[in-house]
Amino acid sequence: MDPVSLCVNTQTPLVQFKRTESATKKKAAPLKVPNLSEFEDGVDYDFSPGGVTRMVFPLVRRMIQEGTLSDAHWVSLDPEGPASLLAGGITLHSVHLTADRLKGYGVVKETLWGAAHRTVRDTPASQDVFWTDDFSEYAYYNRLTAETIGALDRKEDFDLFYIHDFQQLPIGHMLGTLKPKIYRWHIPFEASAIPDQWRELLTTYFDSYNVIIASARRYVEALKSFGYSGKVRKIYPYVDPREYSRPPKSERTAVRRKLALRDRDDVVLVVARMDPMKGQDRAIRALAGLAPRYPNLKLVLVGNGSFSSSRQGLGLSKGSRWQAELEGLARHLSVEDRVVFAGHVTQRELDALYETCKFTVLPSVEEGFGLVVVEGWLHSKAAVVSGKAGIAELIEAGRNGLLSDPDDPVRLGEAMRLLLDDGDLTHRLGREGYRTSKLCSLDAGVRAETEVITQLIDR
Repeated sequence: MDPVSLCVNTQTPLVQFKRTESATKKKAAPLKVPNLSEFEDGVDYDFSPGGVTRMVFPLVRRMIQEGTLSDAHWVSLDPEGPASLLAGGITLHSVHLTADRLKGYGVVKETLWGAAHRTVRDTPASQDVFWTDDFSEYAYYNRLTAETIGALDRKEDFDLFYIHDFQQLPIGHMLGTLKPKIYRWHIPFEASAIPDQWRELLTTYFDSYNVIIASARRYVEALKSFGYSGKVRKIYPYVDPREYSRPPKSERTAVRRKLALRDRDDVVLVVARMDPMKGQDRAIRALAGLAPRYPNLKLVLVGNGSFSSSRQGLGLSKGSRWQAELEGLARHLSVEDRVVFAGHVTQRELDALYETCKFTVLPSVEEGFGLVVVEGWLHSKAAVVSGKAGIAELIEAGRNGLLSDPDDPVRLGEAMRLLLDDGDLTHRLGREGYRTSKLCSLDAGVRAETEVITQLIDR
């Protein structure tokens, strides 16, 4: 196969620019596409958390390095970003929406997200969402994105389009091209969770793609039961192990001091954005049940809002609202001194926390996959995993992890107690988890994604 010219589309941008004077000045330079290296990380911009930086960027970068791709352009929603930007051999392009249009788009996006996560089902809001003024803004965003991609295609002549995540689903239908299109659905997909009124339109959108990639076997089966008859592939999400480090003791000590953790504290780590679906409240309730028996036990919650709730993104406030609820819950259960809200941390700080924790917990109520479990495994840390997460199908209970029911905090507490009491078990699960992590490595992901691309291009 000759090298392929690729266009990637995500809602979340690779980097989120801040409203700083230096960033504004550099973005406004005339007749020049700026390079990300001209801006200062942490000052002018932040890398977006989550799958965009953990999966999409490493994948595209590796494929360029290996010659699978000749070039790549990446279109995303970025109200503060420059029109175009060079980053790691990839050309980034921003779709800009005004604040009023962002609001309507955000309403529909959250309704769709809620249906997939079973928080809305056959309510008036879900039934009528496709007939609202807000949906016109959602459609406008997708149309604007499709037109941006189409204009780039006329200039660059792409061989392939790779569309990521549920917010972007209509784009394949709107592109109006016979060139192959891949769609990756990252969040949970359960056919029974989709309101009946949505099925015909969603089926039309799904049928616009040549291949749909899902993150777990059960989502593949759900797509088929939904009525999608095209090609569906299961490819586990992946991370690049080389992006993770084992910081020295001095850095581990520094991050503990920053979070007011004592040397004798036993740290249980939850890494997730502030969102009710992530189930941090379940972990707090489990902690409350364990607190009397384990006086040095601390629950560290890492993460703040997603792109949708960030000031640079859609500006939705659910992240701050959820943290306020969690803080209230901790006070109500008299464990406010046991719960540490770490917020956003750097990658080095996160690596230090993985190194210093006893084990990790993924308590999600619904979860498309759960790459944070893999991150913990890369540090040889045992994990207690929600049975509602896609990664649960990789867990062999008692061999490489423990499973729990997110709706049963007592059972979650029992799993945590096992790991607190049995150091040998905790060590063994961490060791076997490290071996399992190879199924979710960038190498495995590149092989699987390259196979899909090859089959599409050479058909």
